[in-house]
Amino acid sequence: MDGKALQEAISRCLTVFAQSADELGDLDQALGDGDLGITVSLGAKATNEALAKLGDDTTPTEVLLTCAKAFANANPSTMAALVAGGLLAGSRTINDAAMIGPDQVGPFIQAVAQSISQRGKSQLGDKTILDAMFPAAEAYVAGLEKEPLAAAIEAAREGVERSTGLQSRRGRASWMQERSIGLQDPGATGFLRFLEAWQQANS
Repeated sequence: MDGKALQEAISRCLTVFAQSADELGDLDQALGDGDLGITVSLGAKATNEALAKLGDDTTPTEVLLTCAKAFANANPSTMAALVAGGLLAGSRTINDAAMIGPDQVGPFIQAVAQSISQRGKSQLGDKTILDAMFPAAEAYVAGLEKEPLAAAIEAAREGVERSTGLQSRRGRASWMQERSIGLQDPGATGFLRFLEAWQQANS
């Protein structure tokens, strides 16, 4: 996939992903500060507008950097900053390659997740987006010879389900302590919805 194809694929995905904004906002209202839906809605819109301005000769790295900047600036929030930082870290796994292949997706997701982990001072089991991201990245790599995206989606879904039974340990959700147990994490759900949107928009 070259830069132009990646640009178009992300744009299609974000159009579908934005439809999850209300659901994610409701989940975040129950467990966080309630702004995830707005972050997704405004971020998707701003990112698509920025992508539309790129030329046909754009590179995959330029596409990812454009996404990072647009998403971060659309609605300043903790999640937007973490996602943008993650995209910057992920782009370094691609460097200046003119094309990206399926074998680069898993390491890209892993790099994004590692960045979010470091910046957010969180880890697997803290009931965050990482509870979907790390398993999805691992499943994508393991399923590379078969259906990696389907494997990643299933792993992310299982991660969301597992994390629902955990106590939130990071962010505003951690203030709820034991009351957070049984509530679905909005960040992990958001990553699952993104993967599902990619599958729906680009299959």
